[in-house]
Amino acid sequence: MEKEEDKCWRTHVVFLPLPAHGHINPLLNFAKRLVCKQVKVTIAIPLSKAKSFKTDDDHSKITIEIYNDGSDDDDGGETRTLDSYLKCFKEVGTKNISKIIENYQNSKYPIKCLIYSSVVPYVQDIAKQYGLIGASFFTQSCAVNSIYYHVHHGHLITPVQAPVSLPGLPLLETHELPSVMSVADPDQEPDRSVLHLVTDQFLNVEEIDWLLFNTFDKLEDEVMKWMVKLWPEKAISIGPTVPSIYLKNSPNASNPGSTHSSPYIEWLNTKKARSVVYVSFGTVAKVGEEQIEELTWGIKRSNMYFLWMVREEEQQKLPIKFKDNISEQGLLVSWCSQLEVLAHEAVGCFLTHCGWNSTIEALSMGVPMVAMPQYIDQPTDAKFVEEIWRVGVRAKVDEKGIVRREEIENCIKEIMQGQRREEIKRNAIRWKELAKEAVDEGGSSDKNIDKFIARLVQLS
Repeated sequence: MEKEEDKCWRTHVVFLPLPAHGHINPLLNFAKRLVCKQVKVTIAIPLSKAKSFKTDDDHSKITIEIYNDGSDDDDGGETRTLDSYLKCFKEVGTKNISKIIENYQNSKYPIKCLIYSSVVPYVQDIAKQYGLIGASFFTQSCAVNSIYYHVHHGHLITPVQAPVSLPGLPLLETHELPSVMSVADPDQEPDRSVLHLVTDQFLNVEEIDWLLFNTFDKLEDEVMKWMVKLWPEKAISIGPTVPSIYLKNSPNASNPGSTHSSPYIEWLNTKKARSVVYVSFGTVAKVGEEQIEELTWGIKRSNMYFLWMVREEEQQKLPIKFKDNISEQGLLVSWCSQLEVLAHEAVGCFLTHCGWNSTIEALSMGVPMVAMPQYIDQPTDAKFVEEIWRVGVRAKVDEKGIVRREEIENCIKEIMQGQRREEIKRNAIRWKELAKEAVDEGGSSDKNIDKFIARLVQLS
């Protein structure tokens, strides 16, 4: 299991991300940062995700442990609900995680800390059982998590039907709150399964040793101060969890650290600086057919070059006429390395659903955004993109909740050609510089990580 037998590690931590790309990727990037600071890292990946777990040279010092999370033992398939999967994960997965920890406890480097996705708070019980430090890793913004905290404690009653004022946050209209907290139709109820998932992060928060937030202090200054005041010596910012190779001052026209060039990078290499719109709605969001059609023609009408990542199962929603007539203007791909694309000098705009990973990656790369939030935390992230960080615009929906092609066209042109283009670009570059400052040696996040490691080493 040991990749470097003679390596002198300071301590040993195990990561347990919820088996979803939005959780695995930021924890993996944080793990790489710990390895650079001489911390031995083991990551537990379920068998169901092992084949799709992409490895690279950066993983060479990280041990991957494959375990059964229970999802391969039933026949739920695509019909499996969130609740049923989480029940299975809790009953089966946690037992197998315990076995991994036990296997290491008599080794040269016994595990000293368990870092886990905050949405599975009961994992803290495993840490306590084995005398480990428990660290809960929050994969959404500090602002959004503070809203969940207030819901958990009954300070906000859902569905919320009036503007909300909370410590450290701007005034939030109902449509700017996480979608699970408010509904367009007052006769409807929010999605209780997801609502419980995100608010239960704070069930046993007083028992947890560390609360790790994928943000940096200057990005969410006031709300982070509120969190630290609430949990002193426990709540820290450790982000952005973006590999340092991507946080260089000059954009790279190819994949930093890679010796090969992919077809989409080769295509980007033929385009002028800041001339391409990158479009992606992540690895989970399912955009309706009517919205997809408006999106396609809005992008087409903008007359901008575009690179659009559309998952294979979603490509059937694209109009045939659109797919047959994009060769000169754009490129469709079923997958791409998002950081690789955002770091490319040809990209001038990111049309995004505003999931937190995508948002903080764009901020870290200095790329302006057109926000088209879909659900959960994304409406709040979009609020900050447009009004607080001022690095983009939010596309407005009509009475049916659809962003029409004219609006999409206008938003893209506003970022790429409009009067606010230079102001937005300046703001984007500023946040990029502040992100780099946070993770550089002596930066706020870097010092927090050092403090975290020092505590682990002290207890080893």
